[in-house]
Amino acid sequence: MEVVLLERVAKLGQMGEVVSVKKGYARNFLLPQGKALRATKENLAQFEAQRANLEAQNLETKKEADAVAAKLDGQTFIVIRSASDAGSLYGSVNARDVADAAIADGFTIDRKQIVLDKPVKELGLHVMTVTLHPEVEVKITVNVARSAEEAELQASGKSIVELAAEADAEAEFEIAELFDDIGAAASDDDELIERGEPAADATDDDA
Repeated sequence: MEVVLLERVAKLGQMGEVVSVKKGYARNFLLPQGKALRATKENLAQFEAQRANLEAQNLETKKEADAVAAKLDGQTFIVIRSASDAGSLYGSVNARDVADAAIADGFTIDRKQIVLDKPVKELGLHVMTVTLHPEVEVKITVNVARSAEEAELQASGKSIVELAAEADAEAEFEIAELFDDIGAAASDDDELIERGEPAADATDDDA
């Protein structure tokens, strides 16, 4: 099916171009979204008559998008979710979740503007594209973590695997220290007994 584009469409063409697309793509996306018209003689004439207005509107919305882009580009948003020790989420993070996190931080983003091929199902830092306008895109980072503290550690560059390894190492160190303390105490008691003195934890009744 041939359509005339009413705005720039990524990987398809610029405003005013007549392009050939699959019927399903046209009927399910381009036409209902107001991004194109069927390339009939009447519609082409209508487009040319409105072209100046469409280009002016496009320029105005692009300026607005550029202003938002200057503040939004490179921002990081935190999404807290439950997950396994291996980092797999009990659920997922979708475009709506990302939009809600951005809105909570004072940015106005529609979930349809977030380019997300599939839901996020792992903890970590996830870079995403936000399409503010057909000609304006920015990158944001979504920090998916189990807590604000974990999000801060991930932001410093540590992966969930590294964090788990550090936690295991710390636990092993604490256990080793505990056994060292127990061993040292037992050694002191043995020494006292050899000298005929009561052990350190002996009570008056024992004496």
